[in-house]
Amino acid sequence: MTYAPVVPDREASLMTFEEFLVWHPENGCQFELINGIPEAIPNPKGPHEDICGFLILILGMQLMKLDTTWYVPKSATVQPNRGQTGYKPDVVLLDRSKLADDPLWESASSIVNGASIPLVIEVVSTNWRTDYDVKLSDYEAMGIREYWLVDYLALAAARAIGKPKQPTITVCSLTDDGYELSRFHAGDLLVSQVLPELELAVTDVFAAAG
Repeated sequence: MTYAPVVPDREASLMTFEEFLVWHPENGCQFELINGIPEAIPNPKGPHEDICGFLILILGMQLMKLDTTWYVPKSATVQPNRGQTGYKPDVVLLDRSKLADDPLWESASSIVNGASIPLVIEVVSTNWRTDYDVKLSDYEAMGIREYWLVDYLALAAARAIGKPKQPTITVCSLTDDGYELSRFHAGDLLVSQVLPELELAVTDVFAAAG
């Protein structure tokens, strides 16, 4: 996900997560809250949205085969453990049976309990460091069971996606020692611990971008 420049008044008091949830910016843009400062999310490009839509479709089809309380909401805000931050993931899979323990879900479609989220997906854009470093650490600390980074343009540094750089899906699976990372490329079948019966060709994910 890419961020537009931060809102200009950095001298103002930092915004709390609760204030962020009821804040309605006049320009109609979407924002994420980063350490108390709202940062605008620019309108995503077509290929980015194509991949998000494809993944939502694939997840929906998979869930229809399962006896599960999991589903994909239209949108959700995720608050990591460190407070004055709120993310709006590109795709998030929720467990309806856990939402009663999430105090802000019913009133603000917001998740503070990592157990409510089996899977979160970010489609990587130019601000890839946030997805690979900050969000990865935050999602891991929340106990979110799986995190996918879909880097269809191979934007991240080689340290994140390997050499030679190529379009990569990184699947982060939670273990007792934290996230275990696996990389998948065109020609591979993606392996998910959360959805072990999923048959998803990485080539098809990238092809959704046109």
